[in-house]
Amino acid sequence: MIEYTSETNFTLSKENSLTQWIESVIASEGYELGDIHFVFCDDEALHKINVEFLHHDTYTDIISFDYSLGKQIHGEIFISIDRVTENAEAYKVSFTEELHRVMIHGILHYCGFKDGSSEEKTLMRSKENEALGTRDFV
Repeated sequence: MIEYTSETNFTLSKENSLTQWIESVIASEGYELGDIHFVFCDDEALHKINVEFLHHDTYTDIISFDYSLGKQIHGEIFISIDRVTENAEAYKVSFTEELHRVMIHGILHYCGFKDGSSEEKTLMRSKENEALGTRDFV
């Protein structure tokens, strides 16, 4: 099951389509959906989580907590709507495109993809692009 919560005035559109898309990406990577909770928040809330749990005094667009059990994916994904908005402008893409990229980025981490090295970042970006290309909605 996938749940979506907003701690800001942000409203997620097309939840059912997003859920189906995320489920299909998970299945395509050989994993099974467990419980995933997306929490949309602002910069300050995500910064607080970053400092408290990861000891990083920086702003970020996403923090994910992975509670997966084997091939069954479970976790919490916190996304800063402020960062997504700013990054969309910086990368000259729509807010929706950047939001979907960040959301699937968290899911891909749960599927075993990393982004620590340049090679891992290249593969992660490729997997993000592949997943984004499978959406039949926007």
